[in-house]
Amino acid sequence: MTTHTLADSRTMLRRNLVHAKRYPGMTISMFIMPLVMLLMFNYIFGGALEKATGGSYIDYLVPGMMLIIPAYLVVGVAVAIASDMTKGIVNRFRTMPMAHSSILTGQVAGTVIQGVLGVGLMVAVAVLIGFRPDATIVEWLAAFGLIILVIFGLAWLGVGFGLAARTPEGASNTPTPLIFLPFLGSGLAPTDTMPAGVRQFAEYQPFTPLTETLRGLLMGTAIGGNGVVAVAWCLGFAVVGYLWSRSLFRRKTN
Repeated sequence: MTTHTLADSRTMLRRNLVHAKRYPGMTISMFIMPLVMLLMFNYIFGGALEKATGGSYIDYLVPGMMLIIPAYLVVGVAVAIASDMTKGIVNRFRTMPMAHSSILTGQVAGTVIQGVLGVGLMVAVAVLIGFRPDATIVEWLAAFGLIILVIFGLAWLGVGFGLAARTPEGASNTPTPLIFLPFLGSGLAPTDTMPAGVRQFAEYQPFTPLTETLRGLLMGTAIGGNGVVAVAWCLGFAVVGYLWSRSLFRRKTN
């Protein structure tokens, strides 16, 4: 049974990658917008914010911006799942001798692959405009391991949003608050420069420990307890998203 499930998941993964290749609009927009924001914050606001960060602003900015792509991908996952559910494609799959759960796991796996490629592209562009990390190979591997964990967890939340939505349009709007969280943490500016209330929210929301962990791995700053908290948030996203998605999927397909 497990072997069949893995084989079906690979088939659904291949389907999602082929779909992304043939209809690249959504995928490209998910990558282009974060790159535009990287350039905008560095060249328009970088001069003013560099004093607050106490060093090169591009070095401070990039670890936080790397998390923008996982946040944006939630929308893509939600829309893809909602489209499959509303256009009758899932009903066709249900008539086939396949593991129905592979429809969801294939989408998540495809999202992880696309997300890693997008983050890699962002890092390459950042290096071209002055990003100079001092991470070792092990630290780079740990950083991308955390990125994979973030994308995996958020992708399952995206699946839940897609299953809960009645239309693809609704699925594109529901995750919007999640997209703003990377901007409301320590990704763009230190939290101690923020007013009370905003600072407390920024310090305790999930993207701040994620950002600080990436920043510590890539730039050598102190990580402290942020690493454990970051991994805990990722696992929490994955577990909550998976259980939520499984419940909704069973309810809609039974």
